[in-house]
Amino acid sequence: MEPVSFLARGRIAVAVIDHPPVNALAHAVRAGLTDALQRLAADAELAALVIVCRGRTFCAGADVREFGKPFKDPQLGEVVERAEASTKPVVAAMHGTAFGGGLELALSCHFRVALRETRLGLPEVKLGIIPGATGTQRLPRLVPVRSALTMIAEGKDIGAPEALRLGLIDEIIEGDLELGAVAFAERLLAKGRAPRRTSELPAVLDEPAVFDEFTTMLAKKQRGFLAPLEAVKAVRMAYEVPFAEGVRRENEMCMRLLRGAQSKAQRHAFAIEREVARVPGLSPDTVPREIATAAVVGTGVMGRGIAVCFANAGIPVRMFAHKAESAAAAMAAIAKLYAGMVGRGAIAQGESGRRLALVTSTLSYEDLKSADIVVEAIAEDLAAKTQVFARLGAVCRPGAILTSNTSFLDLRALAEASGRPADVAGMHFFNPAHAMRLLELVRTPATAADVAATLMKLGKRLGKVAVVVGAGEGFVANRMLSRRSREALFMLEEGAEPSQVDRALTQFGFPLGPFAVQDLAGLDVVLATRRARLSSLTTRERAADLLEQLNALGRLGQKSGAGWYGYDTERSATPDALVSELIARHSLARGIARRAIADEEILERCLYAMINEGARLIEAGVVTRAHEIDVIWLHGLGFPAYHGGPMYYADQLGLAKVRERLLRYAEEVGAQYFTPAPLLERLALAGRGFYEPG
Repeated sequence: MEPVSFLARGRIAVAVIDHPPVNALAHAVRAGLTDALQRLAADAELAALVIVCRGRTFCAGADVREFGKPFKDPQLGEVVERAEASTKPVVAAMHGTAFGGGLELALSCHFRVALRETRLGLPEVKLGIIPGATGTQRLPRLVPVRSALTMIAEGKDIGAPEALRLGLIDEIIEGDLELGAVAFAERLLAKGRAPRRTSELPAVLDEPAVFDEFTTMLAKKQRGFLAPLEAVKAVRMAYEVPFAEGVRRENEMCMRLLRGAQSKAQRHAFAIEREVARVPGLSPDTVPREIATAAVVGTGVMGRGIAVCFANAGIPVRMFAHKAESAAAAMAAIAKLYAGMVGRGAIAQGESGRRLALVTSTLSYEDLKSADIVVEAIAEDLAAKTQVFARLGAVCRPGAILTSNTSFLDLRALAEASGRPADVAGMHFFNPAHAMRLLELVRTPATAADVAATLMKLGKRLGKVAVVVGAGEGFVANRMLSRRSREALFMLEEGAEPSQVDRALTQFGFPLGPFAVQDLAGLDVVLATRRARLSSLTTRERAADLLEQLNALGRLGQKSGAGWYGYDTERSATPDALVSELIARHSLARGIARRAIADEEILERCLYAMINEGARLIEAGVVTRAHEIDVIWLHGLGFPAYHGGPMYYADQLGLAKVRERLLRYAEEVGAQYFTPAPLLERLALAGRGFYEPG
């Protein structure tokens, strides 16, 4: 079938786009639309055209598979120019999502209608570019400047009711979209409405100071990203230069960004997020188990956050606590969280009540027996977790999925303790669980295929980016993170300051450096994790006991007002001379001569230690591809999207360079820490990368 079919509904023509899965504006679609517009112009019996899509969505944007290749004519710019130039009215009828090029197509039409549930947006900045087919010049002619900047420079989408209020669409269709759009077109003709061309509308600047405001805000909020600031400049042009000139400059800016390293990295991040949804070795025909009810064992910060995740998804969840006081405290904390969301306008009061009603507590394991899935979220103590899984295995109904939120403990031991290892997997949420998008799903060799399929489906339902990994010490996120933390501690011993290490990592693009992150989490929590791993640490790692020393002084991070940094009442951090003196005494006592350490060395040792461990994870089969590693670091640990993830970044550097630096640090720091992983060694010598392993 052709991706665009041309139908006649009396004097109204209908161009139907049917190009699964998301009706992307590929070359064949663009050619089909061009043909439809030509047929409309040539047929005297036809008085108007409606553009509508089959499937679950309107055109969701450009075909990203064409990026990086020569664009075939007709390009989208030509299509939108033809649509607007039509002497007969053209109506865009939208449903699902009208994003990117899809919305630009709609903006070039003379009128726009949509189903109530439709979302509209120009999210190109998330791919490191700006709209390149007149979007930055048309949208400001329809909506206030602040709304245009929010949609273009921040990449935020809006719903159809908001779009109607702003003037972006002309009518919300109730019922059948195509029939409603045809009826809308008939009414236009009955009223004698001529085509209304967006390019001919004046761009009225209602808030002149808003450009400086957005520039300042985005420079801080999107630090390091190029596209958002370019988007502000492009929108500003809509008010300062003629339409045709603005369109020409917009396209030049878009193409320049598209060819740049940031956009390539962000498009890579976009592609692999979708790729990890296809789990290697898991048949797409695997039938997931039904999840109607959930339970959480543990009422601490993580347990509460996980319960909120289920409630937010509309899944009733019961929290198990050993003490009534713990249960009451957890319920109060969840109620406070929802009250805060209402206060910020994130949800309505009624919705808060509905979600809160889905969360209950119990002091009896027997009350968990009907749950379809249980998440254990107690402290990182293998013996205690083993007892929980033994109890769950005995109590829960056959077929219930038993999961642990452990971040590094042996999941296989928990699976065996349950007596039903096929039902056991890991669900590693990141703190705060209700806000962080990443969900690390861990399967053991015994985990049933339908359990993995169920958790992937559940992760999507919870609004998470779910990544399946294998069982192993620290899984992926924390195992690689521990290598970065190790080098950060070693460099403190050797002469660096916490603020210098943090600065080097934040200048690279991380939102926080490793020591600021630890202060945020709580140094007592970080120390508990370190102690649980103590037996697996090397002699030098155990001796780097600065965490123990800070805890002994009561410096627990932000919550105590002092940790690696000192904090004021607003929790603003300041380097602390006491910490510098403590580190210097520690180095002297250990016989380590302190020296000046360059920021470049800090960055290389932290990043290359992670990359090297990533290579080991691939070789060990904990992950089968570099994709999983990059998605985990992008969504769970703040790796800057404009660098594409640690393994992609390594490929851009060239593995030969990474190998050379690893060998240097192996001599300077120790072979046990920096000897290149066998996979990295092989790829580097072959001139290949993690994404082209051969």
